[in-house]
Amino acid sequence: MLCVSTPDIAGREIKEVLGVVTGNVVQSKHVGRDIMAGLKTIFGGEIRGYTEMLTEARQKATGRAIAEAEAMGADAIVNVRFTTSAIMQGASEILVYGTAVKLG
Repeated sequence: MLCVSTPDIAGREIKEVLGVVTGNVVQSKHVGRDIMAGLKTIFGGEIRGYTEMLTEARQKATGRAIAEAEAMGADAIVNVRFTTSAIMQGASEILVYGTAVKLG
């Protein structure tokens, strides 16, 4: 499944727009990661535990959007966007959305 952030795919024609697809994950923080994050705020540097956690959440959300597009019979998702929002203290939502299309 092609997933692109552009409105079209170079060299391919969009034959049909099937609709918006989404995928989301609500991810909470882990106590062990919080301890390491607290230390990093003192000494500085990347908080790799959170980076890995958010990377995994983005991959899960993208996979869910792809599954939704495949169920619609899509060949690609165009105009893919990611957004993050705080749901509650210690939990964030990763949302991916785009337009499922059939290619010619």
